[in-house]
Amino acid sequence: MRVDWLSWSNPVSIWWGFLLIVSSVNIILWFLLKSGLRRRTLRLELIVFVSAIYVFGCAFRAVFPRADVQRICLFDTWLSSVILGRSIATVAEICFVIQWAIVARYLAKVAQSNLALTISNAIVPLIIVAECCSWHAVITTNYLGNAVENSLWAVTFLLIGAGLLILLPKFERTVQFGIAATLLGITAYVVFMFTVDIPMYFERWQADIASGKELLGFLAGLHDAHSRWVVTHDLAQWKDEIAWMSLYFSVAVWTSLALCGIVMIKDKLPYYRMRPAVSSFQRARLPLADHSVVG
Repeated sequence: MRVDWLSWSNPVSIWWGFLLIVSSVNIILWFLLKSGLRRRTLRLELIVFVSAIYVFGCAFRAVFPRADVQRICLFDTWLSSVILGRSIATVAEICFVIQWAIVARYLAKVAQSNLALTISNAIVPLIIVAECCSWHAVITTNYLGNAVENSLWAVTFLLIGAGLLILLPKFERTVQFGIAATLLGITAYVVFMFTVDIPMYFERWQADIASGKELLGFLAGLHDAHSRWVVTHDLAQWKDEIAWMSLYFSVAVWTSLALCGIVMIKDKLPYYRMRPAVSSFQRARLPLADHSVVG
């Protein structure tokens, strides 16, 4: 693999260096997290296991970045194959949303919220549909699939946000603060998706229609995605991918690690459940304690 493009004068080189550093830190953080949690629980929880798939999947994709529909990558190797990268991304992203479903389910059960529980059950199937749309875009090179995929991600997190809003007043102290902070993060994510990410793919789709681009069929698209990758270190080719990839391989992975924190407090969640206030009328009707002394 040629590495003559690696220099401080090449912004793509600096960006790739950032991806390497942040991915290395993420892997170290996961091992530290696993070690700490194992001392507490003596077993590897499902949410920590699926987080590992997401963390290591994102690290692989950061080392070998590629843009699926454009078929561009940084290195001329089969590890840059779009089919391989998209397969890893599919498994990792489903694992990521499974983490959200686990956390939402824990909270909904403690809060006894059927609506929040329904939302926790709905988000994984939604993302599976989103992954199918992503594969359609990869195979056919039709950006409309990406636009629909990312719209479904945005809708999924709107649902998660709605579920957390329902749960917010049902908890107190640390858990309530955590839910509120998560809601702020979800708001920023949804705004980014609807103002930057989704419009970008929609505009690409419109531009392809205007240019009369010929889409690939299923078999031809599979072969193309498996066998063709175009090596480029030109910033002009990568500039639209840098923003979302940088956030994806850093903030999204940190979120995955943070979600594992539910393991430490899941047994204590009932203690953080908001208790209904007792009115003066209700206190007056409470039975008096018997302070008589038997002698």
